[in-house]
Amino acid sequence: MSTTVSATLRDVSGLPARPARLAEATLVLIDYQDTYRSGVMALPGAEPALAAGARLLAAARDAGARIVHVAHDGGPGSAYDVRAASGAISAEVAPRDGEPVVVKTFPDSFHQTDLQDVLTGLGAGPDLVLAGFMTHMCVASTAQGAFNRGYRPTVVADACTTRSLPGPDGASLPAGDLHRAALTAIGDLYGIVVPSVDALTA
Repeated sequence: MSTTVSATLRDVSGLPARPARLAEATLVLIDYQDTYRSGVMALPGAEPALAAGARLLAAARDAGARIVHVAHDGGPGSAYDVRAASGAISAEVAPRDGEPVVVKTFPDSFHQTDLQDVLTGLGAGPDLVLAGFMTHMCVASTAQGAFNRGYRPTVVADACTTRSLPGPDGASLPAGDLHRAALTAIGDLYGIVVPSVDALTA
């Protein structure tokens, strides 16, 4: 049986389909923290996604793009404690001097943080490039938060990943399926999704 694919809300609303140009955008790297590489929060695709994130960061630096790092802080003793080794931003994508770090406590990187002020201070335009962990949670929430504030987010799919979760029927939803579903939901309205770093930088 064939399945009819609906038009996206972006198409219906006449929103642009062109991804951000990295040299003209601000790269926002979300929660590339070591807690996702081992232990209770380890993600099955963390290493390849992090490697893609490192390539994306290098390309952004080469292009002269603005760069912002985001880290989640769950508080002392949590898997996301930014004061502990598990909460540190991974060395492969570590900030350089002059690259601001925004610390958040909610999935949306804008919510109760100074990200908006940081972007304004950097002279950021409307185009943001987003990547990081986890696709269905902080990446999706930040894409929605950016869209709601008038930004035009582009999400780089291979530089994001997530984990398997129980579905509403109790059956496991594999990480790859959840990743794809989250990207599909983002692409319906909140932003443009590109499949890879190479596709963005080609």
